[in-house]
Amino acid sequence: MVTTTVTLFTPPPPTKATLSSFPLPKTHYTSSSSCSSTSRKFRVRAYSNTSKFGNFLHLKPAHQPEPLDFDLPWCHPSDRSHFDVIIIGSGPAGTRLAEQVSRYGIKVCCVDPDPLSMWPNNYGVWVDEFESIDLEDCLDKTWPMACVYINERKTKYLDRRYGRVSRKKLKQKLIEGCVSNGVKFHKGKVWQIQHQEFESTVLCDDGTELRGSLIIDASGFASTFVEYDKARNHGFQIAHGILAEVDDHPFDLDKMVLMDWRDSHMGNEPYLRANNSKFPTFLYAMPFSSNLIFLEETSLVSRPVLSYMEVKKRMVARLRHLGIKVNKILEDEKCLIPMGGPLPRIPQNVMAIGGTSGIVHPSTGYMVARTMAVAPCVATAIAECLGSTRMIRGKQLYAKIWNSMWPIESKLNRQFYSFGMETLLKLDLNGSRRFFDAFFDLKPYYWQGFLSSRLNLKELAWLSISLFGHASNRSRFDIVTKCPAPLAKMMGNIALEYIG
Repeated sequence: MVTTTVTLFTPPPPTKATLSSFPLPKTHYTSSSSCSSTSRKFRVRAYSNTSKFGNFLHLKPAHQPEPLDFDLPWCHPSDRSHFDVIIIGSGPAGTRLAEQVSRYGIKVCCVDPDPLSMWPNNYGVWVDEFESIDLEDCLDKTWPMACVYINERKTKYLDRRYGRVSRKKLKQKLIEGCVSNGVKFHKGKVWQIQHQEFESTVLCDDGTELRGSLIIDASGFASTFVEYDKARNHGFQIAHGILAEVDDHPFDLDKMVLMDWRDSHMGNEPYLRANNSKFPTFLYAMPFSSNLIFLEETSLVSRPVLSYMEVKKRMVARLRHLGIKVNKILEDEKCLIPMGGPLPRIPQNVMAIGGTSGIVHPSTGYMVARTMAVAPCVATAIAECLGSTRMIRGKQLYAKIWNSMWPIESKLNRQFYSFGMETLLKLDLNGSRRFFDAFFDLKPYYWQGFLSSRLNLKELAWLSISLFGHASNRSRFDIVTKCPAPLAKMMGNIALEYIG
């Protein structure tokens, strides 16, 4: 019998990778060696300006998220029991899957360094996404509509409700489901996985060994338990966000700001403006009251990743221009999200869900709603294998579970979404504005379906045709001149998926 071993230090499982937990790729440093002396003077002026007018970067978060107060059923080392499923990580993906799989009476153990810790990032979703999976009670704030500022003269209003996920409510609900269904928890870090033909052994940092028929990695982007057979040429979304108490802000309380592409705040800072024109960022905002707001400066996608300090400096300039004085930061978050790139090798001994599974939307960076929706499908497939009297295990089990997450149609659709990402990578600020101006002119069925990963391949093709029809002449020129290479790549990948 052949035994294979995978060894790794596994960090606490983020759903969005923090800068400290994900190895930084190459970075767009906006000060190039070819800068003129005039440009360098502008750069120095831009640095000094951030310290004079409303700079909030020195402020520290006033609160740290408190862990849940819950009595978990722990798996004791003396038990030496065998589980059907061992899930590494108790972020949203891991906890949701544990709650769903355990409904079938399957023995589940969830391993995490701190299972009750609160998830660090804010999550926003379209309300209908959570309604469709009966999780709307886990939203703590909703807005009847969203808006997109294309530029200083044009604003798009989106008639679709948006909500912020209450991390405490969602985690409480999922943990309660896990406990009532008999899920066991182990507090520790996974260091090593040893695979045999029909079972695997998980070795933890405290010396505990857990055996299971199926190992599922839900520990986030930084994990290398899941193997790839292609280069991981991700695009990267990077953002800096704060939940802040402010004197006032200019946003309507009945609308969340999905994207604000305006750049008038950079009028006095030519250095920042020039770089933003090439590698644009936008503001994402959720206003809770006139004095409480979540603000996040975001680079939608770049390759290499945009400098994190650059993102923060742009945010300082934007808030200063908008007249937003930050008095207190209640929470802050630093997000780095790999987008697109290849899927993991399918199938393989370790199943994945969440960030490391390729489920992040390649064109938007959204993941939470889709993860919540796909977990029941994966759980059903697991139950058909491990909950039946015939006990399908080994290679048959791995193939069936991986294919439940990535059936052929989902793989093909993802190629299209990755084509969208590759196109966005080639657009500067004005190109991005023109693109989203046309995109949100589409019928709601299409733009909503695209953002929520609900369209099939035929519908995605019709979306492309319609988008070209709605685009301005300049935007059509962008599409014609900048999309052939990504389009050829997509068609080649789709052909390979069919052949495979």
